[in-house]
Amino acid sequence: MSAQPQERKDDRPADENLADVSLPPRPLNLAAVRAQLQSKTGKPYWRTLEELAGDPSFEDLLHREFPRQAPSEWDDSVDRRDFLKLMAASLALAGLSGCGRAPEQYIVPYVKQPDGLVQGKPRFYATAMPFGADAMGLLVESHEGRPTKIEGNPDHPSSLGATNAFAQASLLDLYDPDRAQTVTQAGEIRTWSQFLDAAQALAASFQTVQGGGFRILTGIINSPTVAAQLQTILTLYPQAKWHRWEPAVGDGTREGAKLAFGSYVNTVYRPENADVILSIDSDFLASGPGNVRYMRDFYRRRKLDQFAEADRLGNQMSRLYVVEPTPSVTGSSADHRLPLRYGESAQFARALAAKLGLGGGGKLPPGAEKWLDAVVKDLRKHPRRTLVVAGEQQPAEVHALVHAINAALGNVGTTLYYTEPVEAHPVNHLESLRELCADIDQGKVSALLILGVNPVYTAPHDFDFASKLLFDERHKRKKIETVIHCSQHFDETSQYCDWHVAESHYLETWGDVRAFDGTVSVVQPLIAPLYRTHSVYEVLAAFSDKPGLSTYDAVRDRLKTANPSGDFEKFWRKTLNDGIVTGTAFAPLSVPLKFNPASLPPAKESSSNELEFLFRPDPSIYDGRFANNGWLQELPKPVTKLTWDNAALVSPKTAEALQLTHKIASRGGEHGQILSNVVDISLSGSQVTAAAWILPGQAEGVVVLPLGYGRKRAGYTGTNKGFNAYAVRASSALWAANAPNSVIRKTGDDYPLACTQYHFNMEGRHILVAGTLEEYRKNPNFAHEDEEAPPKELSLYKGEAEFPYNRDKWAMAIDLNSCNGCNACVIACQAENNIAVVGKDQVMRGREMHWIRIDRYYTNTDSATSRKSTGDPSEYQPALDNPETFFQPVPCQQCENAPCEQVCPVGATVHSAEGLNDMVYNRCIGTRYCSNNCPYKVRRFNFLRFQDWETPQLKLLRNPEVTVRSRGVMEKCSYCTQRINNARIDAERAENGKGRPIRDGEIVTACEQACPSQAIVFGNANDPHSRVSKLRARQRNYAIMPELNTRARTTYLAAVRNPNPELENA
Repeated sequence: MSAQPQERKDDRPADENLADVSLPPRPLNLAAVRAQLQSKTGKPYWRTLEELAGDPSFEDLLHREFPRQAPSEWDDSVDRRDFLKLMAASLALAGLSGCGRAPEQYIVPYVKQPDGLVQGKPRFYATAMPFGADAMGLLVESHEGRPTKIEGNPDHPSSLGATNAFAQASLLDLYDPDRAQTVTQAGEIRTWSQFLDAAQALAASFQTVQGGGFRILTGIINSPTVAAQLQTILTLYPQAKWHRWEPAVGDGTREGAKLAFGSYVNTVYRPENADVILSIDSDFLASGPGNVRYMRDFYRRRKLDQFAEADRLGNQMSRLYVVEPTPSVTGSSADHRLPLRYGESAQFARALAAKLGLGGGGKLPPGAEKWLDAVVKDLRKHPRRTLVVAGEQQPAEVHALVHAINAALGNVGTTLYYTEPVEAHPVNHLESLRELCADIDQGKVSALLILGVNPVYTAPHDFDFASKLLFDERHKRKKIETVIHCSQHFDETSQYCDWHVAESHYLETWGDVRAFDGTVSVVQPLIAPLYRTHSVYEVLAAFSDKPGLSTYDAVRDRLKTANPSGDFEKFWRKTLNDGIVTGTAFAPLSVPLKFNPASLPPAKESSSNELEFLFRPDPSIYDGRFANNGWLQELPKPVTKLTWDNAALVSPKTAEALQLTHKIASRGGEHGQILSNVVDISLSGSQVTAAAWILPGQAEGVVVLPLGYGRKRAGYTGTNKGFNAYAVRASSALWAANAPNSVIRKTGDDYPLACTQYHFNMEGRHILVAGTLEEYRKNPNFAHEDEEAPPKELSLYKGEAEFPYNRDKWAMAIDLNSCNGCNACVIACQAENNIAVVGKDQVMRGREMHWIRIDRYYTNTDSATSRKSTGDPSEYQPALDNPETFFQPVPCQQCENAPCEQVCPVGATVHSAEGLNDMVYNRCIGTRYCSNNCPYKVRRFNFLRFQDWETPQLKLLRNPEVTVRSRGVMEKCSYCTQRINNARIDAERAENGKGRPIRDGEIVTACEQACPSQAIVFGNANDPHSRVSKLRARQRNYAIMPELNTRARTTYLAAVRNPNPELENA
């Protein structure tokens, strides 16, 4: 008879069973969160609402981070028999994994090696990525003819050597096995020749009617060659029409310029020249044309190490004010941020114009008047050195007001200038699409050519674009006789079309494109098309007077026309080498202002009792075009940190009013999943079901519905992810819709969301340091005030002298004053190091594999604290409703006294002669002791075989210089050791084999190279003249948790904000 366990006297689980017992899910109590804020002193930093509230389920989650049993894919209950099975399997697998063989593969050698190709050495080619009304200049790394990594082109004005997450992840789109792969007609495979014959027959039928009934629908066109081809077609067929539709780009920017100046003009900003910047609902640092360049220029004025003396800092560091309805990347970098509803932003712009003496006026909510007064005073203090920016989603009147305000402040020519439009022949996109739909309904369209857009999915729901492509039951005929669609995927629109042409990726085809300032780049292919795809240039040529014209010839012909003199072949080679066509940037225009703010009619006031629903492009998958990109789906969104889903974003106050909450539900002894309330939203006669997410800093009464999810034909990765916000987006309220609270209703269900901000918490640790400019001037050593010195005798090896790094000693410094959480570094690291995508279920278990994570922190604003002391509730912005936001990238800290190295039983993680914590993958047996002993939570374990080793296309994607890890292996940031080794080899071979030291800046890690704000600096800490040594010598430089005596090589420069003293003491 077996002994019975003794009954415990309390209801707390025994420590040995802690991983097997969890607390039941408890809804988040926002009242408790506010009570915690009221009771705290100073400026506490917190990552999640549960952490701030001290929620028991969150504490339970912390203790359950390191499970003590098998993963939950196995049975959670483990009896004696299963335990013995598990232990036996562990021992057997440990032995096998240590001596396992890599999968057997075969290679085919070159019959004749191409000239200039050195095996193992990558080559780089300049190209450009078209994106909206911009182009990202790129250098693409190629190994043996296949693109493997994307970097920014230092000579291109849009990138200056950096990139964003979209550009980095576009490489995965190239190798997407779900791409459309050939020409089809009614679902049947056809040849390109058959399509050309059909296109020519259609074109011939247009000649007799001068193109009557022929319509072309595109997105924004900023390719000079495509624009010329379209104009040729419109000349050949005068009755044909060209329509535009870009779902994520607002018409307000174009129409606002027309209202202000009488014609369409393009605005180019120069934030590096601005002492004071005011953003009105504009996320100009993360979205829109030129955002990568603007990020670089803006943070030039935020790098304190570039300024000579502390007493000069006030004259050098810029100040950023942000007015916005929902938190953004730009708002997270603000020195002062004012949450206002979308409709109140227009009132704010009117009131600002009135304060500057331009006439008119606007009604502001309580507390905003003093904020505006301080901003106006600050703007007046810096004549010709300020900048006011309006968001793309704002209406035309706001943009016109901003143009008038910039002119009144003398900013034109200093902090911004105007050029001719980058978009070819700009129009109002919404009205253009409305006209097309009306013509279809009236039977005026006989043939429709759709190029690169997906209107069935993205068009306003009241247009019901799918019905335009169906059979007309009333007239017993198709509404449109012939519909041709050219796109990279067989998407929601493709299924309704007669012909579908698989579109080539930009890395597979020639092309040209204009950047935000007008600079033309040649799009140079890196690889022959992987499938039987064709470019938009070829499709348009089929309807012109040059059918069969290749894309290469089309681009060269246009450049010859634009540059008729000189040696064209020499010019062509230089253009391909540089990545830009020299001298093509638009010259600044002198455009007189024709707009009087006083002439505006009274603004329509929205009721504060109504909810305001906003539609915004998703920060990860944009308008849905990247829905099938696993890198971007798994990328935590900068502010919410959600992955694999969108959610209806609400403020804490709105959540309380609607009785919405979320809760942590533990599962399988690992990280918890977040269960959020599900709501039905009814707008404009349509309905959508979504999960709700509480977002601190959002304006009260605002519900944000991110676009791009809910796809039905996106591919394996992107189909049926999230909810479709387009389903309730109407043409009458494209960016904002007002509705009573009753339109949003709880269903009683919960939906699991994967939020990474709940992972890798450091209980009771304050790892982020931030202060104000005034604090820094008074105490330059503020970053070390609360620092605890480690015990003197804290070493596992007593008496051992510090290891002498006689040659190189690699280190990294990250400036928190320049990081805004844009995520470019995360995707760059993933592309460089062959990091796997694990899927939503595994992310909810805390198993995401990113080697660098970006933690988002909230804290109280000083202005909130001071306003609380005045006792005026109308001016008080509680920290929960308007917190200050900071970001902190956390890669491996590369510790000198690395805790991970001491506990590995097989020496799979070791210290190199240059101070790196190296991983020896074929030694790793997966004990995970190293991960449990890492205080920084930066190690990642392959619980399953996350890598796809079967899909042929994805084999071409991988970097051959980095090992692809398998199941049961631990991995982490390596400081891009492959790049270090390449630079070392080049240095040793230099000077005819005599060798030389590695120069500072010669080694650039993937995260450093991608960073638009240059927040990351890597180099040799042994070199006192290196950039990293100089940064580490700054007083702002600090290490995370120095009291542990790990002596981390990765250090941080404390964040410093530049608040307005008048608002701080308001």
